[in-house]
Amino acid sequence: MPLPDDYGQGVNFPVLGDTPNIETAFSGVVNGLVKRTTMRFADANERAATLSGLTAPVAGMVTYLVAEDRLEVRMADGTWQPLTPGPWIPLTFGTGFVARTGSPAYRVVNGSVELRGTFQRTAGTAFAKGTTFTPLTLPAGARPSTYRYFIGRTEWAADMYGGIEVAPDGTINIGIPNTTGTAASWMSLDSIRFTLS
Repeated sequence: MPLPDDYGQGVNFPVLGDTPNIETAFSGVVNGLVKRTTMRFADANERAATLSGLTAPVAGMVTYLVAEDRLEVRMADGTWQPLTPGPWIPLTFGTGFVARTGSPAYRVVNGSVELRGTFQRTAGTAFAKGTTFTPLTLPAGARPSTYRYFIGRTEWAADMYGGIEVAPDGTINIGIPNTTGTAASWMSLDSIRFTLS
């Protein structure tokens, strides 16, 4: 009858009284250890194909995805969460808006989403003061569970700030204050970081 390891990690090892069977003895030890190491896969698709059935992923499992260059951990809710920053994924702007500088993108880091870059109207014209508009919508994997609010930086010679609302449906709504002076013609997303939960 195999005995468990002294650290309580569920890795069983054979004892002298067990019926001799080297294959069974080693498979129990190897399989017990492998699922507790950092497993390596070419990408998330290979991981999904490999970790199924009897080798289905369990909470606490850690994998390294080569194509994504990222460590991920399996959570108790059945999701994989990045342990290292994921790649920056370019943002797709809605009609009337384009990227300006800073390569606008998002990435997921340890259950949080980070945004970067600046955007402007397609024509390069100033934003209308006292208005709210929606320049983009985040994809499903990068949306907060509740509304999040931020102050965003604009150009020096203008309003210098605007309100940013990130909604649970992924829409990013921008509010430009109704102030006097020059209206801003671009907005930064660099201040935005929020948790997914």
